[in-house]
Amino acid sequence: MERMLDVMTVFSILLLAFVLVSVRRAHIRVEYSVSWLVAALALLIVSQSRGLLAGITAWLGVSDAAVAIVTIAGGVFLIVLYRMSLLLSDLRDTNIALVQRVAILEFRLESLDEKAQAAARD
Repeated sequence: MERMLDVMTVFSILLLAFVLVSVRRAHIRVEYSVSWLVAALALLIVSQSRGLLAGITAWLGVSDAAVAIVTIAGGVFLIVLYRMSLLLSDLRDTNIALVQRVAILEFRLESLDEKAQAAARD
């Protein structure tokens, strides 16, 4: 059990470092990194707090703390992935609206260009 908690601690510290380096190098935007930072901190806190882990294990009604850890980690990452899905859906909707606006502007520009050419011929 101790080894699993140690691995979880190392994993969460590496995740924190990886996200912070990615933000610093502008590979990920700050607003998207918040979910990952919160997830990494939650896993770090659970892996370092034996009392909290025991309480969560009892609350979940499982006999083994390893099952509680896997459940917590899975739940945390499901929440992060759900948030990312919401952001992706919003970006897709925004992209569709932007493409439609660009198409309208192109149509208007072509119409003006045709009118200008027709006026130049007359």
